[in-house]
Amino acid sequence: MPRYAQLVMGPAGSGKSTYCATMVQHCEALGRAVQVVNLDPAAELFSYPVMADIRELIEVDDVMEDESLRFGPNGGLVFCMEYFANNFNWLEESLGHEEDDYILFDCPGQIELYTHLPVMKQLVEQLQQWEFRVCGVFLVDSQFMVESFKFMSGILAALSAMVSLEIPQINIMTKMDLLSKKAKKEIEKYLDPDMYSMIEDSTNISKSKMFKKLTKSICGLIDDYGMVRFLPFDRSDEESINIVLQHIDVTIQYGEDLEFKEPKECEEDKSALADEYFQDQVDE
Repeated sequence: MPRYAQLVMGPAGSGKSTYCATMVQHCEALGRAVQVVNLDPAAELFSYPVMADIRELIEVDDVMEDESLRFGPNGGLVFCMEYFANNFNWLEESLGHEEDDYILFDCPGQIELYTHLPVMKQLVEQLQQWEFRVCGVFLVDSQFMVESFKFMSGILAALSAMVSLEIPQINIMTKMDLLSKKAKKEIEKYLDPDMYSMIEDSTNISKSKMFKKLTKSICGLIDDYGMVRFLPFDRSDEESINIVLQHIDVTIQYGEDLEFKEPKECEEDKSALADEYFQDQVDE
């Protein structure tokens, strides 16, 4: 029997731990067993029960205090994650060998772990060897994404993780509950973006011809491949949470009776569900 895993990724402050806590509560209400593993050696507090904690293996504070290493916060975290990659046996023992496991891995926020360092890729390969079906869940703060040039930065970060890890990935805009009704309506265009319209928005901001040309090239690349779309995540709305969970379940084929859906159909369902969500917000 397969096992299931979500790699919960995203920049610092994007709401990864809150997402994990919300998913645990939601799944408990549905009668589903979901566990969380903390992979951030610099984490402090959790609002969810932890199945395993990387700090039992190594902590950033201990590395920074080691006079022979003399690492700062970022260097210390990279050292911790490389040490973790050399000790996957700790994770294997912590996870056990139960079938039908559904694990959320709450990952660190340093973007270099997903762009040019091999640690997270090694983790994915190890989980797959342990018969996990792995889905990347990349979070971005919706409050950060309300301007086109910031949105492009977020979308490139999501693409970097997707290209590096080579696994199915669901991209999510978090903290929708913190936006005003006007902002929610404005951000709707970023869920399934028309990148060529983004070019016009960015052109009004950028004065340099060189950067206008660069922006046009980036927007064209993103639009031509159409690999990045976003789902809204409102922790106060059960329907919003359920929409996200359903898309992840389809991606990793969770459940024995779940019928396979072609990617095109999945995209159509996602657009319809997102439209319904925003219509409900407007009606309220």
